[in-house]
Amino acid sequence: MGTTKNFFSHETSIIDEGCVIGERTKIWHFSHIMPDCIIGADCNIGQNVVVSPKVVLGNNVKVQNNVSIYTGVFCEDDVFLGPSMVFTNVINPRSAIKRKNEFKETIVKKGASIGANATIVCGNTIGEYAFIGAGAVVTKNVLPYALVVGNPSQQIGWVSEFGHRLIFDENGIAQCVESGIKYMKNKEVVSKVN
Repeated sequence: MGTTKNFFSHETSIIDEGCVIGERTKIWHFSHIMPDCIIGADCNIGQNVVVSPKVVLGNNVKVQNNVSIYTGVFCEDDVFLGPSMVFTNVINPRSAIKRKNEFKETIVKKGASIGANATIVCGNTIGEYAFIGAGAVVTKNVLPYALVVGNPSQQIGWVSEFGHRLIFDENGIAQCVESGIKYMKNKEVVSKVN
């Protein structure tokens, strides 16, 4: 009895044996899905994307064109990876020195967005719903809901789950202009108000 393919892959994409791909996921032109990776349901893998062995992508992850997702990267649900953004997986790469046993993990938490041409240096965690501006170079952990830009990246504010800037009042309360959801800031911790 054969298995049914419940995802779409363009005829020019390469999907190696041993990977798991969720239902309704789409894999576009010239992309390579390598062995032992896990891609969730409802993902979109753009053109010219490489997903390396043992990478894990949650559900509804959107990967734009020209992104290489290297071993050691774990993206939770609803993550957005902008065009040509870059992950690293070794701190001190050298062509002549093999460091495959030194890959560092990078974790991108639920709902985070990484802008076009941003670079994420390995070994860091991008917090839930954080927003990494285009071209930023992330060299340290990023807090949930943080907005970071620049090289090296610096936090310049906070964003809602809908990606809008949050302006907190004197009581530490802000409201998303699109959703109406309220957020509270207590020191450097932002959370939704029930």
